Amino acid sequence: MSNTVKVTEVLSLTHDVKQIRTEKPNGYQFTPGQVTEVALNKKGYQEEKRPFTFTCLPSDDYLEFVIKSYFDHDGVTKQIDEIQIGDELIIDEAWGAIEYKGKGVFIAGGAGITPFISIFRDLEAKGEVEGNKLIFSNKTGKDVILEPYWDELLGEDFTSTITHEKIEGHENGMINMEFLKKHVDDYSQHFYVCGPDQMIKDISRSLKQLGASPDGIVFEK
Repeated sequence: MSNTVKVTEVLSLTHDVKQIRTEKPNGYQFTPGQVTEVALNKKGYQEEKRPFTFTCLPSDDYLEFVIKSYFDHDGVTKQIDEIQIGDELIIDEAWGAIEYKGKGVFIAGGAGITPFISIFRDLEAKGEVEGNKLIFSNKTGKDVILEPYWDELLGEDFTSTITHEKIEGHENGMINMEFLKKHVDDYSQHFYVCGPDQMIKDISRSLKQLGASPDGIVFEK
């Protein structure tokens, strides 16, 4: 069932990422890490649905999405970058495979961080953040979504790695076998992986080779 909701707040998080809040329909439910199909209530775009992750808490009285825009083609995310307060979105019911199953290591690439925002906010609200780690890979320093939040929430349990430049305070390089060996010492815990498809495949393969249980690796299917 679809709902039409008004945009109530728009905030720029990085040069190409917006945080968008909307009204919340009565009785609307989701669990942290889930997504919904979203379309713009605008001529020519009402059927152009795209999956976006909730970044708010289920208990919040609004819905929130953190959306990266791609400007190399005139698509839905480019339109979303131009969204204004008062515009409308069409949202479906919640779905998704990334769900918190216990303490572990969260590994994200770029916009793949979005399912983890709601999960960590939920853990923060429950006082259960301790024992979880986040490894976050981006191309450049200006691409790191919510960097101050992760620094404050996780401290030394937050590792940022940048692939296309060297910046103090960040690792430099891809999350490969050597990187995982350096930053992970327990492969019996849960691993949550989200990012581009190839990254998920490569990291999942490396984790299994290092001894992680296939059942302990959680990713968007």
